[in-house]
Amino acid sequence: MKSDTHPKLNPVCFVDVSSGKKFLTRSTVTSKKTEVIDGVEYQVIVQDVTSDSHPAYTGEKRFVDSAGRVEKFKNKFRRVRG
Repeated sequence: MKSDTHPKLNPVCFVDVSSGKKFLTRSTVTSKKTEVIDGVEYQVIVQDVTSDSHPAYTGEKRFVDSAGRVEKFKNKFRRVRG
């Protein structure tokens, strides 16, 4: 097998913004921010949504104010158009 054909796997810590939960794994993604956990230096990747906070995994139902978004868009469009 050829050498240097596969990307390097790094220890990575994915952090959920909303819950603060940390997921320790290996990935090819890199980051300038690092954190030492149990003597291992992990590259820290901050995520908005993970399995810890996504409604499909948590079973929570969230109300999305779609009518409010549409009204905001229409008002913004009216102001720009005149």
